[in-house]
Amino acid sequence: MFTNDQRQAERTGKYGTSRLQYLQELVSQFQNTTDEETKEKIAANLANFAYDSYNYSFLRQLNVLELFLDCITESNEKLMEFGVGGVCNSCVDPANAAIITQCGGIPLVIQCLSSPVRNTVTAAELAEDGYWCTGL
Repeated sequence: MFTNDQRQAERTGKYGTSRLQYLQELVSQFQNTTDEETKEKIAANLANFAYDSYNYSFLRQLNVLELFLDCITESNEKLMEFGVGGVCNSCVDPANAAIITQCGGIPLVIQCLSSPVRNTVTAAELAEDGYWCTGL
């Protein structure tokens, strides 16, 4: 379900963690861990947040789009899968697509088309469609 300010306030509560703070904690955990499985789980979680347009400004502010692109360059197939999934989920937004393009994301997404992991290929195909829809 897509979020809005009212729904987010209801879900967070008076003393809860803001969405921006929560995403910042995820990014920090990703950057500070050396455990591959933990990185995979965090990348998957961030890719899920990239599905909701409510989070786009937070993702840009925290450089999560660049994090997704970094995941695509890893040798870990799961990180590649979740990285391109995050790109796929967020690239329909013109501001996100511009960042992804400026950071060299198009060749990285194209590279994912030859992955042996079907989910990675599917996400790359969808990301390409997202780029096409935004006119980039």
